[in-house]
Amino acid sequence: MLGQGYRTDAMDQQTAELVEIGQGRLKGFSKDGVLRFNGIPFAEPPMGPLRWRPAEPPKPWIGLRDSARFATIAPQIASAAERLIGGTPGEQSEDCLYLNVWTPSLERPLRPVMVWIHGGAFVTGAGTLGTYNGKRLAALGDVVVVTINYRLGAFGFLNLAGGTDGRCPGAGTEGLGDQIAALKWVRDNIAAFGGDPGNVTVFGESAGAMSVGALLAAPGARGLFNKAILQSGAAHIGRKSDSSAKVARRLIEHLGGDAANLLSVPMDAILKAQGAILDAPRDLGGLPFGPTIDGNVLPTRAIEQVRSGAARGIPVLAGTTMEEWKLFTAARPKLRLMDAAKLRRYTAGLVGEEHADALLAAYGEGSPFERWNAVMTDHSFAVPASRLLEAQSAHAPAFAYRFDWRSPLLGGVLGSCHALEIGFVFGTYNEKLAGAFFGKGAAADALSSAMMQSWTAFARTGDPSSAPTGPWPRYDAPTRATMMLGDGDPHVANAPDDHRRQMWCIIPEDRIGP
Repeated sequence: MLGQGYRTDAMDQQTAELVEIGQGRLKGFSKDGVLRFNGIPFAEPPMGPLRWRPAEPPKPWIGLRDSARFATIAPQIASAAERLIGGTPGEQSEDCLYLNVWTPSLERPLRPVMVWIHGGAFVTGAGTLGTYNGKRLAALGDVVVVTINYRLGAFGFLNLAGGTDGRCPGAGTEGLGDQIAALKWVRDNIAAFGGDPGNVTVFGESAGAMSVGALLAAPGARGLFNKAILQSGAAHIGRKSDSSAKVARRLIEHLGGDAANLLSVPMDAILKAQGAILDAPRDLGGLPFGPTIDGNVLPTRAIEQVRSGAARGIPVLAGTTMEEWKLFTAARPKLRLMDAAKLRRYTAGLVGEEHADALLAAYGEGSPFERWNAVMTDHSFAVPASRLLEAQSAHAPAFAYRFDWRSPLLGGVLGSCHALEIGFVFGTYNEKLAGAFFGKGAAADALSSAMMQSWTAFARTGDPSSAPTGPWPRYDAPTRATMMLGDGDPHVANAPDDHRRQMWCIIPEDRIGP
């Protein structure tokens, strides 16, 4: 490791820093008291003959690599949700397997490492999103923060082998394999950046949290991380192979029906076909490009693996926002006019005609629109989180939270919606235009400080207790202790909304989750 620093452009007053790893020498920079190394390749570009293949180890480079700038991101179709939480993250390319490092220092003692996996329904997002800037979390918690890219959509989660009877590569888990490759890179290299490879926490939100749930179940990820934080996503993840094969066949149809030349089809053509699938009526189910149960990277649905002890000994912190689904219904204002009959019809389609009335009896408060938001919040997020916590509490310490802060945007119609907690975890809630979504002021400052302290305390010790929260009790089935964040001071509630959770016990598990 090379520790010398030197001044670069006098106008920006940044200090260059050199690090040497197995791939070669890197030049990063220091700003605001934190060292940054951006755009580091953790695998070979998955292009040409490597498209739809498992990630391969990166080749070394010659000379000094400048890591002042972010690298290209995974191919994707722009999402309005990403703009809400930080803006367009960069130029797209199939050459996208890069990560970024923020560290307080290169020196020992080595620090806890936090590896962030971004969300975006497995089809959008990047580790370079502005809200994921790791500088404040690294500085406040004295931790090393890593954000990663991984292949998305048809490039990372297409069961092409199943859809072509084995004539083409692609198991539908290449994106998860990319995440595992990034964790291997962290294991092998993070000490050069001041990070402890023996104390790694993976954390993520939405599809990133579901990825963490899958990693808890994945044999290839064992030993690569020590703790896990899941924000608004859990382990009810894994499409059956025959279901994901239908998605692959549909995509091939949109490309003209010829599977023989898929390795040479232009990136933009694949994205266009992917967009057609996402824009069509959801006859292919939710998250059409989610991970496939391939028997290798993901042996079974992830929650089943966790229940069997696949993640034994790994402490877990998991939770949701109070009104997750309002982020999605905000784009469909006509839903606010739904009546009781439509609410029942939607609920029957979700859980089955035979269960609709009993389930809705647990959601008796508010308008049909508010009740639908509550049903979908529990179906896709809260119930999977509680089942993950219950499953993992038998094998390791487990801790629960609920985030109740409300967004001020659009007159408050978003409520405590999906993705709202991210800016508070990273301390980026009041940057540029982000404050319109996240909110600002003394209460926001205190909330962010509490969450950053607890998240980094968990990364350090496996216990999220901090000065703002006080003791944070473990989650167990009898008490279901949950730290409530964002509505006044942090406080513990036992089994919040348990009458709703209990009613989901009558719903078949394959109908629960996104």
